[in-house]
Amino acid sequence: MYNTSIIRIRPLGFQWETSDPFLFCVHHLDDYPAGNAELGPAASLAGRNLGQDFTLKDGWRMYHGQKVPGFPAHPHRGFETVTVVLKGFVDHSDSHGAAGRYGNGDVQWMTAGSGLQHAEMFPLLKGEERNQLELYQIWINLPQSKKMADPYYTMLWNEEIPEVSVSDEEGRVTTLRLIAGVLNGVVPSPPAPDSWAADPGNEVAIWTINMEAGAKWALPPAVNPVNRTLYFNTGASLKVSGVEVQPYHAVELFPGQTTTLENGNAPAKLLMLQGRPIHEPVVQYGPFVMNTEQEIYQAFTDFRETQFGGWPWQRTDPVHSPAKGRFATYADGSIIEK
Repeated sequence: MYNTSIIRIRPLGFQWETSDPFLFCVHHLDDYPAGNAELGPAASLAGRNLGQDFTLKDGWRMYHGQKVPGFPAHPHRGFETVTVVLKGFVDHSDSHGAAGRYGNGDVQWMTAGSGLQHAEMFPLLKGEERNQLELYQIWINLPQSKKMADPYYTMLWNEEIPEVSVSDEEGRVTTLRLIAGVLNGVVPSPPAPDSWAADPGNEVAIWTINMEAGAKWALPPAVNPVNRTLYFNTGASLKVSGVEVQPYHAVELFPGQTTTLENGNAPAKLLMLQGRPIHEPVVQYGPFVMNTEQEIYQAFTDFRETQFGGWPWQRTDPVHSPAKGRFATYADGSIIEK
C-alpha cells in the first residue's frame, strides 16, 4: 500500500489485469500500412504466423486474421464485451445476422449472454496512406442470474457519448468521455439491459481520460464499495495522490478517497474501470465464462449442437463494402447509418 489512495501499482502487458466485475482488458495499438482491394494490408505477410499473429512486427499484427487483421468468427457465452475504438474501424458480424462498421470514437456494447458468435475485423479503408488502429476491448462479467440472458448488442456512437471537461486553476483541461458511469451529474447512454452496469447501484464506470500537459484533476470518491483501477497508457509521467507513476502502468485505488491526478509535461491518456464486485465464482475456458465447470462443459455441448444460431455469412472473416460508412444493422432488421 502506497498511501490512503493507492492500493498498488503494476506494469501493463498486452492483456491488462482487471478486478471483479471486469474480466479482461486489452489495448490494441497498430500502425497498419495502406489497405489493398480486400481491405487487408498492402504489404507482404511473409514471416508472420498467420492465424496467431500477435507479435508486433513492423508496428502491426494480423491477430487471427489471414487476409484482413482481426478476429474471425468465434463464440462467447456468459459475459459482455465493450469495444472502445479510439482510431480506425471495426467491422462487426454475428450469428444473429447483425452487422456494423464503427470507429473513431464509437463504442460497441455486446452481451453474449446465452451465446452467440461474432467476427471483429479491422478493415484498412485507406488505400493511399497508413491506417492507424487503437482500441480498448473490455470484458465485463455477468452474474449467474444473467448469464443465459438473450444476446444483445448496441452502438454508442461517438456523437452521443457525453464528455465532461474540467479546467484546473492554471486553465489546463482534463476531458473525460463517459461510456458508463455518472460524473458531475452527467449521465451517459444506457448500457445493455442485462448488464451489471444497468443497475446504478453497481456504480460501474468506464471512462476515457485525456489530460493536457501539466493538468490537475481530482477524481471524486465512489459512493459504494467498488473496485477502481486507472490505466495510464500514454504520456510522460503522472502523479497519483503524490506518487509518481510511469506510463503503461495500472494504479489500483481505494474508492472511498478523493484521488488527485497531476499530469507531467506531455498529454496523457488514461482508462478508468470501476464497479461493485459480483462476488461469484468465475470459471473461464477460452471464450466461455461461467460459474461452474459443468456449465463450461454445457457451453461446449450447446455450441457444438447449435453453433449459437449458426453463421449466416459467406466468410468467417467478413468485411463490409469499402464504400460503407459507419452503420449498424440489428437482428430485427433495423439499420442506423452515421
